[in-house]
Amino acid sequence: MKRSQLLGQSAALGMLALGMPGNAVAAASTMKAPIAPLAPPAGGVPVAFLLSSGAVMIDFAGPWEVFQDAHVSGAKAPPFTLFTVAETTQPIAMSGGAMLVPHYTFANVPTPKVVVVPAQADATLAVKAWLNAVARQADLMMSVCTGAFVLAQAGLLDGRDVTTHHSAFGTLAMQFPTVRVKRGVRFVDDGSIATSAGLSAGIDLALHVVARYYGEEAARQTAYDMEYVSDNWLDGNNLAYLKPQLAHAGDAICPVCWMEVDPKTATKFTYNGTTYYFCMPEHEYVFAADPQRFLSA
Repeated sequence: MKRSQLLGQSAALGMLALGMPGNAVAAASTMKAPIAPLAPPAGGVPVAFLLSSGAVMIDFAGPWEVFQDAHVSGAKAPPFTLFTVAETTQPIAMSGGAMLVPHYTFANVPTPKVVVVPAQADATLAVKAWLNAVARQADLMMSVCTGAFVLAQAGLLDGRDVTTHHSAFGTLAMQFPTVRVKRGVRFVDDGSIATSAGLSAGIDLALHVVARYYGEEAARQTAYDMEYVSDNWLDGNNLAYLKPQLAHAGDAICPVCWMEVDPKTATKFTYNGTTYYFCMPEHEYVFAADPQRFLSA
């Protein structure tokens, strides 16, 4: 994945010089993810999808499809009621140029039990205020990919175990030092807050949420109906991203975000006799400030 395909990681780079505790980015267990039951309200679970400029399509559409297709035997009403919300109802430019008109604004949106936050633009003051207001009464606030940054900017991830897109592990931990970032997992369910890894991992987290409300068998049947053959929504494994990928011949890996770079054009920094290459000058700057924070993470 090219750097340009990720959303929102160039914002607030000046804050990257914040300290990152040695255990802020940790490997995760491969045990089956526990399913803590939630009681669905009569008439189905209302789910709000928070959107803003640049919202990543699969982060939004993947969970939407899961909740839309949720298969609950004997249900007389749709198990989930889905709607979008934004600061205004003006059309939003999504990733890849798609346009979407939100259903509601913060002023008139129905009260959700679940809020889904895909990767998108940084949280504005209005977004932060709304997220904090609904978090007090929602069952679950969930992010997909770098949507975790939006929840973190609202102060909702402080002191919690979380995950995000593999390229943003170090950035999230550096910007928000009290957050404990987990590698190698598809999602982290921390009770009232759940965060997923990148892009397609939002499908796994959404299936996990189906299981929390309606049981594991309902989630299994939903996955079957969708022809989604992965069982990672059960065990939460994402072991391919436990460590940085190996670079292709002639290329290097940026030690801050794990993006593949061309050494001939990348910025570089030498530490303890080893030369490191970076996808952008800002990442060279934060690495050079304290290389060991990244190398020991």
